[in-house]
Amino acid sequence: MKLNKQDILKALETISAPGEGQNMVESGAVTNVVTFADEVIVDITITNPSLQAKKKTEVEIMKTIHDKVYEKAKISVNVKVNAPAKSAPNVIKGKKVPGIQNIIAIASGKGGVGKSTVTANLAVTLAKMGFKVGVLDADIYGPSMPIMFDVELERPLAVNVDGKSKMRPVENYGVKMLSIGFFTKPDQAVVWRGPMAAKALNQMIFDAAWGELDFMLIDLPPGTGDIHLSIMQSLPITGAVVVSTPQNVALSDAKKGVAMFQQESINVPVLGIIENMAYFTPDELPDNKYYIFGKEGAKNLAEDLNVRFLGELPLVQSIREAGDVGRPAALQTATTLEQAFEKLTQNVVEEVVRRNDDLPPTEAIKITTMAGCSAVKK
Repeated sequence: MKLNKQDILKALETISAPGEGQNMVESGAVTNVVTFADEVIVDITITNPSLQAKKKTEVEIMKTIHDKVYEKAKISVNVKVNAPAKSAPNVIKGKKVPGIQNIIAIASGKGGVGKSTVTANLAVTLAKMGFKVGVLDADIYGPSMPIMFDVELERPLAVNVDGKSKMRPVENYGVKMLSIGFFTKPDQAVVWRGPMAAKALNQMIFDAAWGELDFMLIDLPPGTGDIHLSIMQSLPITGAVVVSTPQNVALSDAKKGVAMFQQESINVPVLGIIENMAYFTPDELPDNKYYIFGKEGAKNLAEDLNVRFLGELPLVQSIREAGDVGRPAALQTATTLEQAFEKLTQNVVEEVVRRNDDLPPTEAIKITTMAGCSAVKK
């Protein structure tokens, strides 16, 4: 039997394409019909990208032609998907802070790996190198920067900037800083839910007179939670640095920290991983190294995740003592610790320069509904 194109089109007018109110022909979904003897080829374009919709469309076309035109027709259906771009409802955009060139988030998967100590020493080393540096203590529930910079008793003062009252960050060792610790008593616990903490962070970011900064370091709390998302929604983060110890327990959490920044909905460049407490060297045996928490765990993790290993820091008593008395160990001169922090900081700066040369500026993440939550399947 010789098939007729008009008969085919008339039959297809009885069914509709997925997601269309009109029939396939009226809606323009059917783009072409070719007949030759008892063979027919139907080209159709649909907007529903699911495999189920494509299969259903193909089956309906074949069944309709068999039922209404010729039951032994040889049919080929070419389904093309042309899905419209999705709109982004409830988009939350951050904004750049005038005067701040690079914003680096210092994170860790778990607590107790020395993230705040590393942040403080990176900051003072950058300042020693001649950069203008600021530190935002975003660890709302466990602020430690006021202690590490010996400014526990200081309070940010109000200054007038362009007719607006702003907080002036506390400064020591050439580093400007703000922390929730400046606004609470030493024995006062901060018992806030996420929105309250996010509001406090926004005030410390946008209602402060940071001035011109080459680097702002953000000391994030441990984990991958609400504070992290709030920061990345508020600010365009240049890159992230993840701190870990060499042991497996810390590495498993550090891996999650890297994965958070690399999520498609977040997409913050990971500058690299720092291994803290890499080994212990006693003063009386300066040439000996004891790998108390394991050996080169963070270095191996960096290789596995294809991010840079920024360097290692030893487990040294003086680093802890220096933090406790409020004078970061990197301020020491002519010591192996000073050299270690300088090398580490140089690597971070190198990665920032490389990142700025190779990649466009990071946008503050745009979270829509539950996007950005790793527990939600796409």
